[in-house]
Amino acid sequence: MLCRILEVSASGFYDYQERCRQGSRKERQDLVLRVKAIHERTGGVYGSRRMAQELRAEGFSVGRCQARSLMQEGCIEVRCKRRFKLTTDSRHRLPVAENLLDRQFEVRAPNRVWASDITYLWTNEGWLYLAVVIDLYARRVVGWALSERMQAPLVCDALRMALGRRRPPPGLMHHSDRGSQYAGQAYQDLLREHGLTPSMSRKGNCWDNAPMERFFGSLKRERTDRRLFATRDEARACVIDYIEMFYNSQRRHSYLGYVSPAEFEAKANAA
Repeated sequence: MLCRILEVSASGFYDYQERCRQGSRKERQDLVLRVKAIHERTGGVYGSRRMAQELRAEGFSVGRCQARSLMQEGCIEVRCKRRFKLTTDSRHRLPVAENLLDRQFEVRAPNRVWASDITYLWTNEGWLYLAVVIDLYARRVVGWALSERMQAPLVCDALRMALGRRRPPPGLMHHSDRGSQYAGQAYQDLLREHGLTPSMSRKGNCWDNAPMERFFGSLKRERTDRRLFATRDEARACVIDYIEMFYNSQRRHSYLGYVSPAEFEAKANAA
């Protein structure tokens, strides 16, 4: 009946249907290949939400459910979270600052609030410690430092990098935990020298510095947890690549509407 309405032969109509099915299968196969390429490029860290955002940015009309289906079809597994211990030692008699930030993590402009913290990586040569400074506006890493020792020079070097890169105006709030590295005289002198206002988390409350906890969780889950580093230099190269080549410039951040920190700042500057 439909063939008569369309004025085509039955064989021609069935050939057309088969070509459509083959075209749909080819499109599906191409999407699975794209998903695999994205998975490889991002180090296997994107779940269905970020995968859908990445596919849409490439011009494909794909929702989260379809992205999940494509990932399953491509046998793609996302790296899972691991727990990690804290590095804060607040058992000291140094003065500590009031918690001025008070979990107000949503910041409306760059260079208004920075957050800092320390984590660690194990290598066959021993521990490697990482100090990071993040601008809470775009969750961008603005300063970092790596060292074999978890002492004041480590955190001071990370802050100096941030100050050199951003040159913030006086009055910027700097938030950290109350560890001895941050409460010590060397770090506090550096804050005062550049007109930064110190703020510190409450004792034993990691969620007062939640953006830093999330960053370190992402770093370890997405890049370092499944690797055994032979040397500190190998771990150092891995961390630098993650921060500078992926996290700041490419990684889609859910807080930023699934754009990277660099893209978020660029869009804000262009507005």
